[in-house]
Amino acid sequence: MAAEGQAIRVSSQSYGAVDQMSHASAEGYFGAIVPDDITSGEEPSAPPMDDVSGYEGTALGDGGGKDLPPPSDLVPDRGGGPPPAQTEWNIPAVSEDAAKEAFIQYAASKCCYSSAPAKEMVFRTLQPFNTYRYRLETFTESRSSDWKTTPYKGEFVDSFLLGPAPLPWTIQVEVPTMFTDNITRVKVPHTSSLKGCHNCRCSGRIRCRKCHGRGKIQCWICHGSGKQLSKDRCTHCRGSGRSRCNSCSGSGHKTCLTCAGKGQLLYYIELQVKWKNNIFEYVADQRSGFPADLFKEVTGQKMFVDEQSMVYPVVNFPDPSISQASQNALVQHHTQFASTSRVLRQRQTIELIPLTKVEYEWQGKRYSYYVYGDENRVYAENYPKKCCCSIM
Repeated sequence: MAAEGQAIRVSSQSYGAVDQMSHASAEGYFGAIVPDDITSGEEPSAPPMDDVSGYEGTALGDGGGKDLPPPSDLVPDRGGGPPPAQTEWNIPAVSEDAAKEAFIQYAASKCCYSSAPAKEMVFRTLQPFNTYRYRLETFTESRSSDWKTTPYKGEFVDSFLLGPAPLPWTIQVEVPTMFTDNITRVKVPHTSSLKGCHNCRCSGRIRCRKCHGRGKIQCWICHGSGKQLSKDRCTHCRGSGRSRCNSCSGSGHKTCLTCAGKGQLLYYIELQVKWKNNIFEYVADQRSGFPADLFKEVTGQKMFVDEQSMVYPVVNFPDPSISQASQNALVQHHTQFASTSRVLRQRQTIELIPLTKVEYEWQGKRYSYYVYGDENRVYAENYPKKCCCSIM
């Protein structure tokens, strides 16, 4: 959040009014219809945007906005100190009863699997694997700006006459729940101004493109001949060959959608504040032969949780690859976000994901399967007894 005494809270209060007509285009445009050369060629372009201090280079439109990096005094310091070294890392192994029950449920979930192997098998070995998942979450806030327009409906205009615009990172907004993605948009105070609508030249109306302002189009029944197949006069257009344009109801012009027929646009800078939970994840490879992608489907037991403004790397973990992953993750996130975003919070966790390789015997042959995750999911590449299923 912004430093105390610097923040400017945005409210719904009006900041005052300016003389709206002094910002509009000449009155001579009002009541006129934009001529053909305006509507039939290239689209009219919006007027150039004024530079506002702190928002230089902001463009009109929805192109993603101009990024506004945070000032250096908003970079957080590391809180507290490094986490205490963990010395007890107990790795539980699944019991035979739990492994058998999981296997029976697995077979029951498959329509073509016989339950006999799961119920009659004889255990040979249960081999646990110390499998860990490291995750670093970096919760960032980024800000960007866009010029926006809206049809002017007579409301107060919060212009530069009421004071300078607050700098992007001094505008205070409510931070959402930590580690949850969110976006909020704020109209920047003192950046509003009125301009005549460039699309209709302040008239509020544009010439109908379908009939080119004539109010009539070629009759769709007689195709402009005025006669039907029987050579009689066309009853739809009464022999004129032209019928009323249904796009403009025969008026020859339509309401300008850009300004909603008002002839004027309210321009202002919109500040977009984006919060994102950026995640780095690593699963230690224990060379167990188990497909690592399946770990995404299950949860584990949280063995370590460290949450601070900025966390320190994990050290002295029994599996050195986890300590190395922690160091790599912190360097990667610092490089990726330090210069473009404000880091609000970091959290790193280490989960134990239970994984047991079960070797068993059934009808004199050896087989194996895996039990993984807190949910005791089963992965069996070669189930011994499958039947052929057919759909009648």
